[in-house]
Amino acid sequence: MAHAHSVKRHKGLMDWLTTVDHKKIGILYLLAGAFFFGIGGIEALMIRWQLIKPLNDFVTAQQFNELITMHGTTMIFLGVMPIIFALMNAVVPLQIGARDVAFPFLNSLGFWTFLFGGILLNLSWVMGGAPDAGWTAYTPLSTVAYSGTHGVDFYTIGLQIAGLGTLIGGINFLATIITMRAPGMSFMRMPMFTWTIFITSAIILFAFPAITVGLVLLSFDRILGANFFEVGQGGSPVLWEHIFWIFGHPEVYILILPAFGVISEVIPTFARKRLFGYSSMVFATILIAFLGFMVWAHHMFTTGMGPVANALFSISTMLIAVPTGIKIFNWLFTLWGGQIRFTAANLYATGFIPTFVMGGVTGVMLAAAPADYQFHDTYFVVAHFHYVIVGGLVLGIFSGLHYWWPKMFGRILNETIGKIAFWFFIIGFHLTFFVQHFLGLLGMQRRIFTYLPNQGFDTLNLVSTVGAFLMGVGVLIFLYNVVITSMRPADAANDPWEDGRTLEWSIPSPPPEYNFKQTPLVRGIDAYWKEKMAGHTEMTPAEPVGDIHMPSASILPFVMSVGIFIAGLGFMYHYYWIVAGGLGILFVCMAIRSLYDDKGWHIHPEDQVETNRKGVKA
Repeated sequence: MAHAHSVKRHKGLMDWLTTVDHKKIGILYLLAGAFFFGIGGIEALMIRWQLIKPLNDFVTAQQFNELITMHGTTMIFLGVMPIIFALMNAVVPLQIGARDVAFPFLNSLGFWTFLFGGILLNLSWVMGGAPDAGWTAYTPLSTVAYSGTHGVDFYTIGLQIAGLGTLIGGINFLATIITMRAPGMSFMRMPMFTWTIFITSAIILFAFPAITVGLVLLSFDRILGANFFEVGQGGSPVLWEHIFWIFGHPEVYILILPAFGVISEVIPTFARKRLFGYSSMVFATILIAFLGFMVWAHHMFTTGMGPVANALFSISTMLIAVPTGIKIFNWLFTLWGGQIRFTAANLYATGFIPTFVMGGVTGVMLAAAPADYQFHDTYFVVAHFHYVIVGGLVLGIFSGLHYWWPKMFGRILNETIGKIAFWFFIIGFHLTFFVQHFLGLLGMQRRIFTYLPNQGFDTLNLVSTVGAFLMGVGVLIFLYNVVITSMRPADAANDPWEDGRTLEWSIPSPPPEYNFKQTPLVRGIDAYWKEKMAGHTEMTPAEPVGDIHMPSASILPFVMSVGIFIAGLGFMYHYYWIVAGGLGILFVCMAIRSLYDDKGWHIHPEDQVETNRKGVKA
């Protein structure tokens, strides 16, 4: 076995390319997510600028189709997903008392495949035209007959590669949470954020294979001349809608459940109370995930499924309001009577609650099939969707970033600047999307690149565009906060909020490479809070101090992802020798990984940092 002193350590860029440390991979996910989130945000502002006035000619109809397709696809698959994975990586192993994830090598592979899939998709802008069939890529709009460039090929291949990374990550976190919890941490003692990630990972496991199959079939239609979705050849365009939404609706819960988890951590911390109704929150989350797979066709009320199918999907959709309502009331009861501190993290968390409720209310309206016939394909649906995803998920993400930033980086974000960013963002958000409900009710259709004057759309579109730019300012202020905070020394305490309840707050900020010098013993829900209430300044250890085994860094995940990227690009352009080369790289790396038995290395007790170097006062 290699020892801590002799292990080969990489420096600089090579350290980041080869790392298998979940905390560094979390930071890589955060950087990638911020990059794609920025691209998606610029696309959104271009869409809003085009719609600021009637008969605007800022972009052409074709460019507008490309913008709305890439904005939706980038934001959902490449913008918010990696930021969720960043928080998963940074927090979940710490919350369950683990030293790493179950499969560190696989964790690295998941990130790099995701990143190269996202890069491949965005290369379409400079390689002959972006996808233009909408983020849902409905057939026949996404077939060769209606989308003749390689744009949709970039969509199908890029999302398959990125989706592979997400699927790998989901499987990894399922294994981690099932097998690596600290002694005493039963399932019903797990923090709520860990619970939501566990359930999200299960949804990923069952939902992503559906979209993978759909993308493969669409790739075969476009590149190899198959006829799965070609009506003239006996195919069915509605089949694509079923495949897409069997994945697409659970995807909404893949996005929103982690935000629920963040809110369930932040509110108890800043209300100085344990989460109200913990067990009901757990079962509500499980029920949401279960029902989430039973409602996909509410996106398809206008396809003519008939009254029985429409009624069943209406009812199952409305049922989701019940477990969601349980969560809302539990958050409110947690705040009720608490010693509330409105930090930036808690502002985002409390702002989340009414905003998400508004999105949920319009969701119940859309669940009624006769009403949906009127709302469908109008801006009412755009408003609903953004209230759930931006008003829900993005507010949750910002709350989580403010809350766990000191744990990830050892520095607390500036509270005053954080609050200014919050007010810019939330006011801009409501200005942007609240008026879009009324645009939809007035009859403004989705996906139109311009409109005639004097239809009642002019002022509302102007307000919406102003709001979008205010949101942009809020995001820039947040980034400014990140930059100025990074210039300060990393001197955050173990528990900088002083009311941390879960295990991650019991170790230094940022954590040492091995997380826990000794695996903690969990003696109840809110494990660290329980120790503090007993008068202890740190966790009771479940093992003596000893050697800590660490996995070795590896460049193989990065090289494997490059191979997959090359193969995907070659397949799209029918260069099968490039496909063979890319797959060759992949298989050589797999052979090396299989044949070389890397046993990792150890950190000896004398090289371990004292966990109480910044011991928190109970």
